[in-house]
Amino acid sequence: MRQTLVLDVVGLTPALLPHAPRLAALARRGAMRPLRTITPAVTCSVQSTLLTGLSPSQHGVVGNGWYFRDLAQVAFWQQSNHLVSGEKVWDVARRRDPAFTCAQLFWWYNMYSSADFTVTPRPQYPADGRKLPDVYSEPAELGRELQERLGTFPLFQFWGPRAGIVSSAWIAKASEHVMATRRPTLTLVYVPHLDYDLQRFGPEHPRSIAAVAAVDAICEPLLDAAEKAGAAVIVLSEYGVTEVTGAIHINRALREAGLLRVRDERMGEQLDAGASEAFAVADHQIAHVYVKRPERVSEVAALLRGLEGIESVWSGPERQRHGLDHPRSGEIVAISRADRWFTYYHWLNDDRAPDYARTVEIHRKPGYDPVELFVDPTISLPGLKVAWTLAKRKLGFRSLLEVIGLDASLVRGSHGRPTDLAEAGPLFITSDPQHLAPGQDVAATDVKGTILKHVFG
Repeated sequence: MRQTLVLDVVGLTPALLPHAPRLAALARRGAMRPLRTITPAVTCSVQSTLLTGLSPSQHGVVGNGWYFRDLAQVAFWQQSNHLVSGEKVWDVARRRDPAFTCAQLFWWYNMYSSADFTVTPRPQYPADGRKLPDVYSEPAELGRELQERLGTFPLFQFWGPRAGIVSSAWIAKASEHVMATRRPTLTLVYVPHLDYDLQRFGPEHPRSIAAVAAVDAICEPLLDAAEKAGAAVIVLSEYGVTEVTGAIHINRALREAGLLRVRDERMGEQLDAGASEAFAVADHQIAHVYVKRPERVSEVAALLRGLEGIESVWSGPERQRHGLDHPRSGEIVAISRADRWFTYYHWLNDDRAPDYARTVEIHRKPGYDPVELFVDPTISLPGLKVAWTLAKRKLGFRSLLEVIGLDASLVRGSHGRPTDLAEAGPLFITSDPQHLAPGQDVAATDVKGTILKHVFG
């Protein structure tokens, strides 16, 4: 067996690679090919395919979240590995050689997996409503060891308006420590930094170009450690981010058609998914549309085809053709144009937006909200507002940290729909090109097997 390091540098594309000198040098010494990703090209789905070799219709991860029909609730960013069907790459490797070990570091669905070493963000939620940064790890002492060595995991730099290089640097240092002290055969590392600015500014903005160089710099010590250990290296990404110029408010259209219902509560208008004839779970450039009665599917599909910005509407056999015919999928799958993305907004008047809409609340919102990457520009002194809110909380008062706006036009980059051009899509770099199968690209479903070739030859 040969030690192998796999870096998931989210959002890195062939077009952006020249701005990452160390990663570009690795590609020149080894090989780089476009990665043929799946639909939806979103983190949870793609990572599940990379690790199982299966499509979403087989592993069941049809998006970053979906409608749990038995609960009549939408849930995003769940963490149990039990949600992912199929044999994982580390299970196959361990069967080949019982001495094999795997560290799964910050890849999604990392809790209760059968990998030997795992670390993933897992805040503590006291009963008073606070959110305290922390990680979950297996073994449990690994998380404590890392936070004693590196400081508390910087959760509020991992997502939200402050998301940036700090969290990815922490992950890289933690991964370097795990490699040095546990010496896993396979180390899987998730590096999210580039994704933030690509969504904030778009792929061609100078801030995004600078982010490429920044993420390259934090990968360098990991590449050095792998080289020193004689390890093989794979660098890949999940998707390419495209420039967007507007959003599609799909749930508002369904509500105006009398299909979506809300509950009018003191906390604003709440999506009543179980009572709705149809509603959408928006996830970047893909939306799963759940239709209560089969006889209304064609009616809802016709409505969606008439919405400006929607490129494709799949139902029935079309979902099967695209690998999305799973019970968790919506009866209809809508795909936006490359320059659009879907909001989850279901209210018609911002004064009736639910209380969570203006907060960073990834688990409560019934859809993905990239506007959480921005401080509401209408707030004149956001720092003072945050300080005052935190002070009230310390005094024992419940207070919402309302710093997120409702202006979807702030978002400049999105993904989920595979890109039209290979250079704008994800990539696959290897230090050992002899393990690549013949062809012009690497299919996401073939990555599992390719990793095994790097480990076992």
